Amino acid sequence: AGEVKDIFASARNGEYRVLKIVIKDEQLVLGDTKRASRSWEEDYNSLVLPLLENDLPCYILYRLDSTNSFGYEWVFIAWSPDNSPVRHKMLYAATRATVKKEFGGGYIKEEVFGTVKDDVSLNGYKKHVTAQSAPLPLTAAEEELRQIKLSEVQTDISVDTKQQTLQGVAFPLHGDAMEALQKFRDKTFNYVQLKIDFDKELIMLSNTDQTELRDLPKRIPKDAARYHFFLYKHSHEGDHLESIVFIYSMPGYSCSIKERMLYSSCKSPLIEMVESKLKMEIEKKLEIDNGDELTADFLYEEVHPKQHAHKQAFAKPKGPAGRRGDRRITRQRGDGEDADD
Repeated sequence: AGEVKDIFASARNGEYRVLKIVIKDEQLVLGDTKRASRSWEEDYNSLVLPLLENDLPCYILYRLDSTNSFGYEWVFIAWSPDNSPVRHKMLYAATRATVKKEFGGGYIKEEVFGTVKDDVSLNGYKKHVTAQSAPLPLTAAEEELRQIKLSEVQTDISVDTKQQTLQGVAFPLHGDAMEALQKFRDKTFNYVQLKIDFDKELIMLSNTDQTELRDLPKRIPKDAARYHFFLYKHSHEGDHLESIVFIYSMPGYSCSIKERMLYSSCKSPLIEMVESKLKMEIEKKLEIDNGDELTADFLYEEVHPKQHAHKQAFAKPKGPAGRRGDRRITRQRGDGEDADD
């Protein structure tokens, strides 16, 4: 939201001591702000702890008095109490990387994850700093934060699931969806489309219509995200090939933030399951926002990228032909000038 970006800009300049960011109506909004009145240590508990609700997650950004090359240094606190609804936990964890990116990672000195107030109190924060600088056993909350950081390297989105498996939301496949993928692997089907049922927290079968390449753009919904498995039959250098292409279609901001985040988070576990359990070799993974992108040329070039395109582009200036070449010869004075006379 624009308000959040404006507040971030003011906060980075030192105007606020504390920012509370919450999600309302699937949008990041400002929950509260507090200004500094004493040193950061004296302000900490009196400003941070009253902002934490016992059953709802939130993000807290707390300004320290120290600075780095960017400006004031900040502590990023991810508050996710144990008794908050699982859906809320998932949604907040999925937007975590977005909040940090919008605020500016260079300003954030430390990250603290807490499920009880002791984790994120001043004493808890100092214990966290000590644990980070020394090879001491991590608390449960700190270990969870470490796992979140590891998952962000791969997906840029970390999600807190019921099982605390933070590599993504591993929603199970409905039986019909699994059966369809098995038939796709065995080439009984050449196309499978999957969708997420948010209420049931399942990946469901959506479509298995016989699909030729020319039909593929029509299979992409314009108002909802989907996963697609397509058997791409084509010829390459004289060989007939059948390549499995995975397509993740997300029609931009016409989808809610929850839909975007859950589809993004479920994608990697789904691909991993298909490749490891069903032994399907996916030749190319694509992300698109519009079915019109799926032309024959586009798909061919994605599966078989041109290896020498850049070399040819750089080779062009080496031998300019025609009039420009003749003019370069006349730079040699003497015989060249006589010849022109």
